[in-house]
Amino acid sequence: MLTHLSLKDFVIVRELNLDVQSGLTVLTGETGAGKSILIDALEMILGARTDVGVIREGAQSTDLTAIFEVNDDVAHFLAESALAADDLLDRSVIIRRVIDKNARSRAWINGIPVTLTQVRALGDRLLDVHGQHAHQSLLKPASQLALLDTYGNYPMEIAAVREAFHAWKKAADALQEAKTNAQKLADEAERLSWVHEELSSIDPKEGEWETINAEHKRLANAHDIIEGLREAIETLDAGDRSVVSALGREAAHIDHLSQYDERLAGFAQQLYEAQAVAEDALRELERYLDRTDLDEGRFEEIDDRVSLYFNAARKFHVLPETLYEKYTETCEKLQSLEASLDLDALVAQEKAAQSAYMKCARALSLKRQTTAKALGEKVTAAMQTLAMTGGRFEIALNTATPSVHGVETCEFLVAGHAGVTARPLTKVASGGELSRISLAIAVITSTATPVDTLIFDEVDSGVGGAVAEVVGKLLQTLAADRQVMCVTHLPQVAVFGHQHLRVQKHQNGDSTESRLVALNDETRVEEIARMLGGQTITETTKANAAEMLAMAHTR
Repeated sequence: MLTHLSLKDFVIVRELNLDVQSGLTVLTGETGAGKSILIDALEMILGARTDVGVIREGAQSTDLTAIFEVNDDVAHFLAESALAADDLLDRSVIIRRVIDKNARSRAWINGIPVTLTQVRALGDRLLDVHGQHAHQSLLKPASQLALLDTYGNYPMEIAAVREAFHAWKKAADALQEAKTNAQKLADEAERLSWVHEELSSIDPKEGEWETINAEHKRLANAHDIIEGLREAIETLDAGDRSVVSALGREAAHIDHLSQYDERLAGFAQQLYEAQAVAEDALRELERYLDRTDLDEGRFEEIDDRVSLYFNAARKFHVLPETLYEKYTETCEKLQSLEASLDLDALVAQEKAAQSAYMKCARALSLKRQTTAKALGEKVTAAMQTLAMTGGRFEIALNTATPSVHGVETCEFLVAGHAGVTARPLTKVASGGELSRISLAIAVITSTATPVDTLIFDEVDSGVGGAVAEVVGKLLQTLAADRQVMCVTHLPQVAVFGHQHLRVQKHQNGDSTESRLVALNDETRVEEIARMLGGQTITETTKANAAEMLAMAHTR
């Protein structure tokens, strides 16, 4: 949950440091005071698009920081992303973002520079924002289906349908391509068959070129090698004049002289070692010469093989050392093309992929049907408390063309009162009804989200009186097991907050600034009274405010 928020030079806020509590926090203030600025700041911190317009007039940049206490899922995400705090026992995350006048944006998570994509991925796990115009998204079928799926919480079934659809589409595309390009594929297969036949006659092996090329070079120069070896052996071991004998004599001579100067003993030892090395080399050269002969038959065989490689390389415009790669690549392409030309096999694969998709789609449909019934009943129950007695909310799942989303579309239906047929939400709900239904859905579906912080930005617009009190109760109930923040202009909602913040504007010279004040019991009564009575606040109004606060926290 959000524990601290720090803003510097943001819109009309010069500087703000705010500690946020758990439970329900309400934000109130006069129209235009900037009640939604905090929400805008949080969205900016969590990766909203860069906008230099948020920088306070006269400032060069805005500096925003939020600190969240995280749950196990978020802690795991941070650890996997190498963004966890150095102290493994620290269950908090610090997110900072700075935007300057040149539209340069920088962001950090726990002091580590990150991209906005990384910030957004984290933000999705930290909080949800329900804006005052959220009800507009309820009019879009795609949003309705997404909301249903979010509430149902069946990600495995959704992922299975998505993967099965892509597999089906791939198989269908392969079949269609084979039908459309049959002649073109056949011509290509014929060309590859010729290449394959030519290369098969050579039958190149992996690593063969390097081996035969080295052997060809050796055999081609065998005569020079033999003559050179004989000359070297004769030089090393030609009687008393041989190198080996000379090294031995000089080593003994220097060794004898070392009795007069002990420093010469080291030189004598080096000569003895040189003699030993020369003797070893002599033996190895003799063994090599014994095993070396001029096998003209083997040379002709290798020479023919090398020529085959060179000729094929020229024919197919490749290097001799890549001929094996060309051969294997041709085999793979030919096999793939032959499979593409096998229409019966492609038809069978497409049908199998379709069958697998439909199986996954049916499983998802069953989940959606169960979820639609449950969500419909809960929203219907909430409508009874929101001045829509007898009203009914239903979710219709209509058959649709198979897609990555399944085989149905989702449509929200509503009956404003008893005895009427439920019709599409877009056609029958008035502005006020739509706002109340949106609120009911937002509160109910919020229980399914894994995030710990929920923000409601004037979602209570369009309601009042007893209905507003119900809204306050709903938000207070929702805040029992998570943090809820609500921007509101209704005193009936504000009284249910566990923490009350007032946003107020004031003139600072030629500029306008917004400040945030945490209210105590006394100042809170005054704020509720202001919301009830406007500019003129009487003792009666204050008494009403105090009574409302007392009743809201004794239920």
